Amino acid sequence: MRLFACALAIAAPLALAACGGGAGGGKPNSRQLAVINRALATAPGAAQPSTIVAAELAFSRAARERGQWTAFRQFAAPGALLHGKDGPFAIEPWLATQTDPAEAVQWEPRVIAMSCDGAVAVSKGRYRDPQGKVGSFVTVWERQSDNTYRYIFDVGGDDVPQPPPRKAVEEGDIVVTEIDAVQGMVATCPRGGPGTTPPPPAMPIGEDGKADARLSRDGTLRWRWEHRADGTRYIAADYFDQGRWVTAIEQSLAATGD
Repeated sequence: MRLFACALAIAAPLALAACGGGAGGGKPNSRQLAVINRALATAPGAAQPSTIVAAELAFSRAARERGQWTAFRQFAAPGALLHGKDGPFAIEPWLATQTDPAEAVQWEPRVIAMSCDGAVAVSKGRYRDPQGKVGSFVTVWERQSDNTYRYIFDVGGDDVPQPPPRKAVEEGDIVVTEIDAVQGMVATCPRGGPGTTPPPPAMPIGEDGKADARLSRDGTLRWRWEHRADGTRYIAADYFDQGRWVTAIEQSLAATGD
């Protein structure tokens, strides 16, 4: 990381002294550190799926410790959307009317897809509510001006039907627990620089605002949602991978009465 920071700083005169050796070197001052940090934040190496895993786990922990809707308010970006029974809507006014339940839903991510520059990421995972129901969620995260991540879109729904209950463990049984692994995918950076990635395949946009698609600023990740006639909520994420567009995440959620 130190070598990478110095390589970036060559293009930034204010940070050049921070990487110099010998006489006149010394530690970078606050202004030089700010230049280095800004460069690192937008460099390809900043696209680390682990940052989104950390954000998801912190979000889930906050829900458990501070309250479910309190956490949703804390981690929401301005203008964030929640995909409900009638389609996506602004979550902030709705959250203002919600009271934290006694016990929060808990969740964890399973798949992360990120744009090349790390500015946008889509996570897919599983949750369990206090009543024991399980389901899936998809969250779109966007890096903010302070380099933290906040969600800009969220959707979740119970499995229909619910999986059968787990068999009770009896004394003497040997239990092997599967260790969950998170799959991380990062888009390929365009060789010609930002704006040179071929556009993703065209997709039909539904009528009456029932579908939408958004492309990351660097053009390497697209996320899209659809609210189908039967109430099914669909979301997908496509990313540019080694010269072609690939669908990294797809999720269909049954209509909800909430």
